Amino acid sequence: MSDSHTRLDRRDFLKISSAAVVAGAVAARGTDTVAQGASGLLAAPPIDMVRIGFVGIGLQGGGHVGNLLKIPGCRITAVCDIRQVRTDWATKAIVAAGHPAPKAYTNGPRDFERMCVEEDLDLVYTATPWEWHVPVMLAAMKHGKHVATEVPAAMTIEDCWAMVESAEKFKKHAVMMENCNYGRSEMMAFNIIRQGLLGDIVHAEGGYLHDLRGIKFENRDEGLWRRAWSMKVDGNLYPTHGLGPVANCMDINRGDRLSYLVSMSGPSRGLQDWAREHFPPDAPQRKEKYVLGDVNTCLVKTINGKTLMVQHNTNLPRPYSRIHQLQGTKGIIQGYPDRVYIEGRGRNDQWVEQATLRDEFDHPLWKEMNERAAGAGHGGMDYMEDYRLIKCLREGLPTDMNVYDAAMLSSLVDLTAQSNARKSRAVDVPDFTKGAWRTNPKLDIVHA
Repeated sequence: MSDSHTRLDRRDFLKISSAAVVAGAVAARGTDTVAQGASGLLAAPPIDMVRIGFVGIGLQGGGHVGNLLKIPGCRITAVCDIRQVRTDWATKAIVAAGHPAPKAYTNGPRDFERMCVEEDLDLVYTATPWEWHVPVMLAAMKHGKHVATEVPAAMTIEDCWAMVESAEKFKKHAVMMENCNYGRSEMMAFNIIRQGLLGDIVHAEGGYLHDLRGIKFENRDEGLWRRAWSMKVDGNLYPTHGLGPVANCMDINRGDRLSYLVSMSGPSRGLQDWAREHFPPDAPQRKEKYVLGDVNTCLVKTINGKTLMVQHNTNLPRPYSRIHQLQGTKGIIQGYPDRVYIEGRGRNDQWVEQATLRDEFDHPLWKEMNERAAGAGHGGMDYMEDYRLIKCLREGLPTDMNVYDAAMLSSLVDLTAQSNARKSRAVDVPDFTKGAWRTNPKLDIVHA
């Protein structure tokens, strides 16, 4: 076993005795207390009007700002970005929605720290570049705020632990906003599985297969930072879109957990070819050195013996896919194209298009919110996740996803890189719940 494994295992062992959720502690706001809900998960006091500080107002951040302005019971009272043009845009949108102008923080990349100190906020929401997610969350929780972050929540195991430890210490929600958990097809699959129609789920596959070459080389937005990660990490840089929805269906962290994984990357060719074909010989992009394998494949075993395959491919030409496949003992459901086979229904050994089953199996949340989510980002699932977060905070409910899910899903970035570096040797996945996965309740079918 490597030194890294020994360190992680020892850390897990030392934490076993600490409770995964702490009850009865005094929260940062007055005499309110944070307690365990009936489910045993963190349930903070209800917040009638959720005051939000938003950090990072780029393309995705701007979409979330637009969603939050349409959701009752919340106000964006502070905005933070290194570009004043983006805080000006947000301020204009907030005022146009009939809300008071927020206070803007634009004094450099760490001005979110001043915002967390000065502003009386309930929630800090970050949609910054990946490396800033954890610094923003830690600053916010330290100063008594719940936090929500874009994906991945963290890029290293140490940052995953820092996020978990801070949430436990300050008794604050720390939610990773994995929008694919709220995709219509993914939620329909969840509904079908919860009804037992596929039997016991024994294997799942998910991925993020998205040609991002043009975006990575843009001179704006994600092109300013996303390509840089391809120069320093060879693993799965973006595991949560594919893994999140299937992990929910397999009750990961809620009766089962990820045990260990192996990871393998192919050659790194896509970005080099793109740069050579689109830039002159003396362009700096032609001199960049990339280490990220174009296709990374990760196999995961759970404690209960089930298997998952998670894949990443963003540097090669291909149509978009998140794979999304769940194999059960009585049937299988698959995405891209969306289809399902349930033993005993329909013609033997022949797929059925999911759309033909929508009237029967569409998730209640989509039935109830389809019109409200229309026009929002990524087919409406961005609005769904924002709505659910605000609802849970306002009603004092455990959030759909919690800090342990954020750490588990994000940990694959570091762990796949570790396995790659060791010739695909197995790497243990830390138990961020410290044993609570055995008794955590399964996710429910939620409603609007």
